[in-house]
Amino acid sequence: MTYEFDFDLTGISKSFFRELSKFIEKRNIPEGVGNIAQEAVDRFDLQEKTGVPVGDALRVVNDMIGIYVRNLAQEKGFTKASDKALFLPHCSRKYMDKRCQAEFDPEYSTYYCNHCSEDCLVNKATQLGEGEGYDVYVLPGGSCIPKIMMKEDYEAVLGVACSDEIKLGFKHLEKYDGDVSFQGIPLLKNGCSNTEFNMETLEKTM
Repeated sequence: MTYEFDFDLTGISKSFFRELSKFIEKRNIPEGVGNIAQEAVDRFDLQEKTGVPVGDALRVVNDMIGIYVRNLAQEKGFTKASDKALFLPHCSRKYMDKRCQAEFDPEYSTYYCNHCSEDCLVNKATQLGEGEGYDVYVLPGGSCIPKIMMKEDYEAVLGVACSDEIKLGFKHLEKYDGDVSFQGIPLLKNGCSNTEFNMETLEKTM
């Protein structure tokens, strides 16, 4: 389940994300979500900068707000957890062909990074995650999560993906009735390849 359109927020001012954070921290939910999304799209001219229609820009911002709100609610449990997994999007690999040396494990429906390219975003994130004690999986999609969770007993999960995939992942993890805490980091640039996320955000969330 992914967006039927592509967007790129990598060139958006960091003040955009700070403004969203300020709103979310005030917890004016849910009445103000639509208003703040519209205000953000207008104020930062997201329609022009992302190249997508205003309705699509609103959808992206609304989804990001929803994810950040869920993150806040899960933050305490996530911080306390010790056994954690990191789910990364396979579309953020530098190469999507045989030049990528990642190994695919059909049992878990995941790739395992073999660190073949120093400047690969997935390689950097994998090294960061492993250094922090996370088990790292590079997933083709959020639908792979149940297979992993059936085989492993994690207390918390940190997922990086487009907002639609994160929402799907949240839905899977909510079935554990609070036994698994989670955090989600939305992609800043989506698509089938060369997608991007913020490494600083990933490190801070860890």
